[in-house]
Amino acid sequence: MKNMNKEKGGKMAVYEVGRVCMKIAGRDARKKCVVVDILDSTYVMIDGETRRRKCNIAHLEPLNLAVAINANASNEDIVKALKEEGIVCDIKKESKKQPQARPKKQKAKKKTAAPAKKAKAESKPAEKKEAKPKAAKKKE
Repeated sequence: MKNMNKEKGGKMAVYEVGRVCMKIAGRDARKKCVVVDILDSTYVMIDGETRRRKCNIAHLEPLNLAVAINANASNEDIVKALKEEGIVCDIKKESKKQPQARPKKQKAKKKTAAPAKKAKAESKPAEKKEAKPKAAKKKE
């Protein structure tokens, strides 16, 4: 096995900031993306037709196309650069929803039906049947 330097001549040299790639795995498979930042020797940050996220370089196929962007460029800059190259993708909008406070659980209120329970309890002993004596077992 050859001992190749990752920065010179290895796989990582292909994945520079601005390199257009195609995802080959996951739910974003077959979508084009741009390398936005290099995180380490196996992971890069991508954006484009895909979601902006960390991606393993084993799940990317580099294309012969590169766009001129800065590291950590915004989604609008990436979409603009891809449109200049003929790749159509949509601008991701920030969600306008504000996180809502979760409602507090309310404690169950005790009902004032306690006197009714007493009335039922008083009637039960009168209704009880007398215990039947158990039959003696015969020994034969």
